[in-house]
Amino acid sequence: MSYATREVNKVSTNMSETPSTSFSTIHRTSEGQVPSRRHLSITHPVVAKRISFYKSGDPQFGGVRVVINPRSFKTFDALLDNLSRKVPLPFGVRNISTPRGRHNITRLEELEDGESYLCSHGRKVQPVDLDRARRRPRPWLSSLAISAHASRHPTVAAAPSMPCAPRRLLVFRNGDPKTRRTVLLTRRVTQSFEAFLQHLTVVMQRPVTKLYATDGRKVPSLQAVILSSGAVVAAGKEPFKPGNYDVQKYLLPARLPGISHRVHRKGNARSENRKSVNWKISIITSDFPNAGTSSQIYIVLYGHHRSSAPIYLYGTDGVRFQDGHEDIFTITVGDIGVPFKIRIGHTNSGHAPSWHCKEIQLQNMNCGKQFYIPVQRWLARDKDDGEICREFPLLSKGQWVLPVTTYEVYVATGELWNAGTVANVYISVYGKKGDSGSRQLLRSKSSFNFLRGQTDSFLLEAVHLGNLYKIVIGHDGLGPGNGWFLDDVVVKDPTTNHEYAFFCHRWLDQGEGDGKIVREIYARDNSIFSARQKLELKSKETWAAESWKFTKGNTLQFYNRLTGGFVRLHPDGTVDAIGEKTDKYEMQLY
Repeated sequence: MSYATREVNKVSTNMSETPSTSFSTIHRTSEGQVPSRRHLSITHPVVAKRISFYKSGDPQFGGVRVVINPRSFKTFDALLDNLSRKVPLPFGVRNISTPRGRHNITRLEELEDGESYLCSHGRKVQPVDLDRARRRPRPWLSSLAISAHASRHPTVAAAPSMPCAPRRLLVFRNGDPKTRRTVLLTRRVTQSFEAFLQHLTVVMQRPVTKLYATDGRKVPSLQAVILSSGAVVAAGKEPFKPGNYDVQKYLLPARLPGISHRVHRKGNARSENRKSVNWKISIITSDFPNAGTSSQIYIVLYGHHRSSAPIYLYGTDGVRFQDGHEDIFTITVGDIGVPFKIRIGHTNSGHAPSWHCKEIQLQNMNCGKQFYIPVQRWLARDKDDGEICREFPLLSKGQWVLPVTTYEVYVATGELWNAGTVANVYISVYGKKGDSGSRQLLRSKSSFNFLRGQTDSFLLEAVHLGNLYKIVIGHDGLGPGNGWFLDDVVVKDPTTNHEYAFFCHRWLDQGEGDGKIVREIYARDNSIFSARQKLELKSKETWAAESWKFTKGNTLQFYNRLTGGFVRLHPDGTVDAIGEKTDKYEMQLY
């Protein structure tokens, strides 16, 4: 019996259970009479197919189930558009294939009821272990989208006793950035996108029918909320209203999570607070078109005693940092000592975040001393070197106090399975003369950063830090499979031609080891960690993990699902490929 006939018979016997899925084309009888619609629904039923779709090459994606019938999808393109809103792919779903990627699906009729298929945005498809993918917990049940630990230990991920920390989401009111709420993406509020909007209506105390990203892009689905940067703008029927949706202020932009953002000098904290200094800051934006910014500007002052916290420069009399304008602020900070550098940056928010700064002037209101910094640089992701944070030394008698140095940072990802990450990685480099602040490692020579076994190189521009002694490196935990196995980091100082090695060889993953995603690593004797030492250490660790396979009397068995047989690998190197399902050790593997 053919597939179509089998399915028709199956549904015909269960019409009482699924009456809404049946319809047919009207045919006139020989007498020219049109049969009743009820009669047609029984004689020519059309089956509703229940299909599961998974993401190509991503075992972390738990899949989506779709009911397909001619009422829900009239064309194959309509199905692709619907899946594009549910399966996160860079260019949407443009290709559907069988689980192993051998056959492409081009018509709705080719989809079989109860089967699973892979979605991709191109013809190239990467197979997925569907058994593991089906056991994935929902992404919104974890503070990370999906821990890499779950993919390596599916049985642990499926355990009901495993605690899950719901992810937090920052929600702004449309047009009113000062009104914001933090919500937890729990199972109760994420049953559907409509249920989530209703929950936000209660939280924000006003109707919420649409969500936007902080840069104005519409957030159309629950999946898009989960994969967002951690903040959304809640709106009613009105369109998006630009504003200073200062996400980074609440996510601590100028430092890594959990790490102190200032260097405290020794002494009594109360006496330090009394020695506050008022500073007048004048910032001039360049006068050519599109030099202004819609983003939020912050500044950090460094002195010989300590550094200040990131200070956000808010305006009180209109829009700030526009083409050719001078903006003046008065700030109060603790006694940082004689200043020697500043760091200025923005949060890359709003509809036009790119900014070209012309110059900065500082004046100590207590003693009257002035400092001048000729900037003349872009702070923009799409211009210059892509940096939105820059450091500048102060001038003393017409000379720079310290030189500006472009450090070379080499980051090696481990070779363990699933060692790479798609999360955003940040680093802060510390030396005897201060730190670089938290910088995102964004641009390298590789097409994709932080892949398994890959070494990525980055450039980090900062005022010279002196002898380096530590780094703080971590990621934001966003994206599926965000766990990362960091091998080591090497920072090269071109001014002294010296290299500093920071050896890690640990997971940065909330589901592995100590669960930390940020690590503080000290330099190894401020010298290169030799390749020979590194290779020897790797060999020892690999042998410690794999030596059991070579213990006398052990036999490795690999089960072939296709043939139903085993392939045995013996310690002496011999291979037995003619095994039965049950061997002499009374062992079965599946």
